[in-house]
Amino acid sequence: MLGTYVNAGVILLGSIIGILVKNGLKDRYKWIVMHGVGLSVMFIGIATTLNGMMNGGEPILFIISLVLGGIFGEWVNIEKRLEQLGLFLQSKVGNGEHNIAQGFVTASLLFCVGTMAILGSLESGLRGNHDMLYAKSVLDGVTSIILTSSLGIGVIFSSVSVLLYQGAIVIFASRLEPVLTGEVIREISIIGGILIFSLGLSLLEIKKVKTANLLPAILIPPIYFMLILPLIEMLFA
Repeated sequence: MLGTYVNAGVILLGSIIGILVKNGLKDRYKWIVMHGVGLSVMFIGIATTLNGMMNGGEPILFIISLVLGGIFGEWVNIEKRLEQLGLFLQSKVGNGEHNIAQGFVTASLLFCVGTMAILGSLESGLRGNHDMLYAKSVLDGVTSIILTSSLGIGVIFSSVSVLLYQGAIVIFASRLEPVLTGEVIREISIIGGILIFSLGLSLLEIKKVKTANLLPAILIPPIYFMLILPLIEMLFA
């Protein structure tokens, strides 16, 4: 768990620095920083998706995943529950923060959805090699400073998301390794890229997307490759 602890700790530290930076910025500078973050998030989402597609991604699978995942997420109403969590944290933290949920969701997706989070955690859990998570920590630390300076204190709570998400992969690495194959990680990254792009749309106020309600989509690729694809191959063998 050392790599995960370092990763979460660096995000925590970066967020604290970001809060200090934010307090020293005038409103017009905060807006331009927000626009820069929004554009960067959209670019990261596009690049992540295209990279997965160019490496053999299946377009039909991510479409089906987003549709099915979106239906389930809307039924559970994940977005509303996260907003309620944000309001609860806001009541405890105060300081005039009004976008805690947005900062929390945006940062959590950026830090958790990606190949480095999954592969780094598997390496950490299976072989005790934390190098990839250390490298990810540096990237996440810098990103947390920038995100917090524009989105506020909600970003700091994403350190908990990283701790729980990556920690779970580390702890159950031996059982997850057969499930999280290269194909599964590729498809999860494609879907994650699309979700990150939708966050950019919201940050730039182009279109409000209930991104959190689409989160269950990342669970569809493992189900497809583990259960559905073998069944199809058996039926048509």
